[in-house]
Amino acid sequence: MTASRPLGTVLVTGGASGLGAAVAAAVGAAGGRPVVLDVAASDHPYSHVCDVSDTRAVEQLVTEIAADVGGFDAVVTAAGIDRPAPFGDLAGDVWERIVAVNLLGTVAVVRAALPSLLKRHGRVVTIASSLGLRVFPDATAYCASKFGVVGFSRALAIETKGRLGVTTVYPAGMDTRFFDGREDRYKPGADAKLIDARDAAETILFALTRPQGVELREVIVCPEEEPSWP
Repeated sequence: MTASRPLGTVLVTGGASGLGAAVAAAVGAAGGRPVVLDVAASDHPYSHVCDVSDTRAVEQLVTEIAADVGGFDAVVTAAGIDRPAPFGDLAGDVWERIVAVNLLGTVAVVRAALPSLLKRHGRVVTIASSLGLRVFPDATAYCASKFGVVGFSRALAIETKGRLGVTTVYPAGMDTRFFDGREDRYKPGADAKLIDARDAAETILFALTRPQGVELREVIVCPEEEPSWP
């Protein structure tokens, strides 16, 4: 059996909280060097405050960080937001910000990191969602953004095959602060079955450490009783 791939330097967006923070912690615990990007400050030793929806600025920042740390071995794009509401009730700027963070921010970070990733035959792990494969009402922006992440990831995998590993992760039902600030009708119920973000992070860590030439293209991570599957 081929040995697992060493982690090296891993750029994690949204790494100050939720799934991103769990990924950064898992990478560090496994001997890698996580570099965190987040709109909120983090006490992580390698962290930078930025808004990934400001695509030109984040491209410049990622390029500078790559030069400073000697390049990236992997990128995990865990930054994401949502604001559920009927389409006609959600202001255009809010709708577009959701897409900007979830999709355009993902693309901008990968674009900027791509030169160093290709030099190292690195790996990109994009974070989609159960709503990247199916739809629910009051989620037009989120669905559009996550369907976009899926399409981008699949196309990138084909375009860079043999030079870059690309994995798309579909997490569903995680116990994080992602649901904070929502109306009660958009929050998981008291009896909802949710998984720990650390368990999803372990799946991502597995994808990051696959040997070169072995691809884990797409993986669904959900509670055993997750209602949105199959």
